[in-house]
Amino acid sequence: MSKPRVLLADDHTLVLEGFKKLLEEHCQIVGSAEDGRALLDAAKRLRPDIIVLDISMPKLNGLDAARRLRKIVPHTRLIFVTVHADADYVNQAFQAGASGYLLKRSAGSELPQAVEAVKNGNYYITSLIAKDLVQSAIAGTALMATDKNRLTMRQREILQLVAEGLAVKEIASTLSLSPKTVEYHKSKLMEQLGLHTTAELTKYALVHGLTPSPE
Repeated sequence: MSKPRVLLADDHTLVLEGFKKLLEEHCQIVGSAEDGRALLDAAKRLRPDIIVLDISMPKLNGLDAARRLRKIVPHTRLIFVTVHADADYVNQAFQAGASGYLLKRSAGSELPQAVEAVKNGNYYITSLIAKDLVQSAIAGTALMATDKNRLTMRQREILQLVAEGLAVKEIASTLSLSPKTVEYHKSKLMEQLGLHTTAELTKYALVHGLTPSPE
């Protein structure tokens, strides 16, 4: 059987290099990306069998990138490798189209297993959080909607770019929108979330994993 073609996405170069070394014996690493928008471009161009991606990435977080990837490359399998262990993130990832979910602290031992599993059409979830998922499901909290679930894709995009320090004109250019439209969405975001300043929006995005924490 031919090696699966794998695309890697993470905003840390050392992480990308580590994943490449873990997988290169059994996979064909076709490329890498360090932000969510670069990932979408690479996926369109390379059409990989599997994408290994993080949740917290610049410009477009991994969850929203995954939702777009399902339309761009519907047959590509997605494996999240992240620091986020909360059941809410896991549920969102699988709802966005993930086939695998594991934590960075166990990637050294689990990533090759996860790739093998999804290559064969199966799902993979790390045992480090499986117990928490069961407990949250029993408690009836696993699928509860949160504020960020109620935001539209466009709102999440603008929220992330605001949190990353882009000015209104820069956001407008990135998203091919008018500055007036960006200002409107930003104002509605503040109203919807009960926030009053750009600093509060930034904190919200960081807390909810919509943008990477500063180094």
